[in-house]
Amino acid sequence: MKSRSVRLQPAADVAREKREGATQRLAEQQGRVQNAEQQLGELQRYKAEYALQAGGTGMTVSALLNRQQFMDRIDQAIEQQQFEVQRQRRQLDQVRGEWRDAHARERALDSVIDNARNLERKAEDRREQNAIDERMQYPRASMGQRRT
Repeated sequence: MKSRSVRLQPAADVAREKREGATQRLAEQQGRVQNAEQQLGELQRYKAEYALQAGGTGMTVSALLNRQQFMDRIDQAIEQQQFEVQRQRRQLDQVRGEWRDAHARERALDSVIDNARNLERKAEDRREQNAIDERMQYPRASMGQRRT
């Protein structure tokens, strides 16, 4: 019969694979958040640069209207990107929670297996000690058996 630690090893292997998958998804999601934040920053910088450019006196009404419409579109794009950043961050929180759960399960199974191995090792030590004690208790009987 297989020992408890050996029987639990497949479950620990599955838990390790799930944690590795969760780690991969976490890294990918962190990249998505970083990209979304970077795009938001670029839009905000572009808006600030555009606001400093042309404008002021000497513009026709039509040019002013076009400029205002363009600024409104940039504001809409910034707002949409802010929603995207928030959505990606919420997704990151969820993926991080899944990683935490997978990591905790892996650690728990590893701990159970370690405890089982320790118990198995102690039981084996006790069996060996009992065998030694038994041989020490009846040394002549065991020697007599060997000679015959």
